Amino acid sequence: MKKNYIDGQYIEGAAARENINPSDISEIVGIYSQADTAQTRAAIDVAHSAAEGWAKSTPQQRFDVLDAIGNELLARKAELGELLSREEGKTLPEGIGETARAGQIFKFFAGEALRLKGDKLASVRPGVDVEVVRESLGVIGIITPWNFPIAIPAWKIAPALCYGNAVVFKPADLVPGCGWALADIIARSGLPKGVFNLVMGRGSVVGEEILTNRKVKGVTFTGSVATGQHVAATCAGRMAKFQLEMGGKNPLVVLDDADLDSAVETAVQGAFFSTGQRCTASSRLIITEGIHDRFVAGVIKRLEGLKVDNALSDGVHIGPVVDDSQLAQDLEYIRVGQAEGAKLAFGGQLLERATKGFYLSPALFTETSNNMRINREEIFGPVASVIRVKNYEEALAVANDTEFGLSSGICTTSLKYATDFKRNAKAGMAMVNLPTAGVDYHVPFGGTKGSSFGSREQGSYAAEFFTTVKTSYTLA
Repeated sequence: MKKNYIDGQYIEGAAARENINPSDISEIVGIYSQADTAQTRAAIDVAHSAAEGWAKSTPQQRFDVLDAIGNELLARKAELGELLSREEGKTLPEGIGETARAGQIFKFFAGEALRLKGDKLASVRPGVDVEVVRESLGVIGIITPWNFPIAIPAWKIAPALCYGNAVVFKPADLVPGCGWALADIIARSGLPKGVFNLVMGRGSVVGEEILTNRKVKGVTFTGSVATGQHVAATCAGRMAKFQLEMGGKNPLVVLDDADLDSAVETAVQGAFFSTGQRCTASSRLIITEGIHDRFVAGVIKRLEGLKVDNALSDGVHIGPVVDDSQLAQDLEYIRVGQAEGAKLAFGGQLLERATKGFYLSPALFTETSNNMRINREEIFGPVASVIRVKNYEEALAVANDTEFGLSSGICTTSLKYATDFKRNAKAGMAMVNLPTAGVDYHVPFGGTKGSSFGSREQGSYAAEFFTTVKTSYTLA
């Protein structure tokens, strides 16, 4: 059994949970401890005690630790990528790619530890010097989702440690394997005892203690809108800093002048790969009427050629849905879409494979309107809707008509429309002739409206959340 990691020791939890392979539900990936409230509180206490010492560490110490973590992740990407695919259901190439990205994130923040800057300014008063520096917050609570079980923890843990904070990390209860493997690497990186702690378990138990404990000075959360709102209300109630990444209903606009083959591939990649279980997935395909029918025919033909099967099998494009609960949600939305009058043009059926798992054929709806539930609510599965519009102006209006604002894309050969879309898309990220899903690790990530709250994640912008600014005055 894999145990929690607290104060430099592996400690058995109050209970245990079996981790099931969604590609083959007869396989138990591993058994993982579940922390209770008391154990979570103990982890927070030791992090609080260790935080001051790590805050005073040198840039070289932080570089060495983060670089060592990144190196081991990259060296073991095939092994850990397979673990990721077994517990989450991503295809093996996607699992390996995500693990490599986690390694690159740690190595990027190793470099950032050497680049932390401040300012020295002239005061408006004679004989006074002004210095502005960034300081760590203290204890950071990190709560991550199941869909990117190693990359999202990496892009939260790495900057937290880079900027001198102590960490209490709760991975998603559904996929503890990658979180534990990452914690095991961190445990052997040379980090001082107590600076990093892993507590696996239920959000209602472990997560709640992280949210309410006053020794936790900042909480960074990625997950559902409802839980994100609870995180916000709880942290605001005790004046703790918080950062939220929640969801998306991301549009991909395809104009008449687009390259058809490129647009089809962009849509299919963005909407259906990773089983559509990405907050950046292209769930609304907004197509102008001149290219609409050819685009739909092209997407259906491409979907017909996709292989849905065990995540570890060769040549698989789409693995299983992550678990039975998510599969039931996907099927319910497919039922809702048909009840609303949308046409199920392709897929949406349960599939049987050699191993029993949560297999669903990618579903494409046509003849939909933007006010349907399937176009308003995040489904988080391999389900996309086509919305027919007259022209660019209507396409942009429909794209922006959503409570979310994470990622937004357009396929066009027009510089005029591409430029206008980048300027006027109401989203944190805008893509031109690229899938809405897929971002670099060294640039800011985040959205607007109901998708995100707080400062951006990733890249140098991560410093905004994981540090606070101090201004010092000296009379010369």
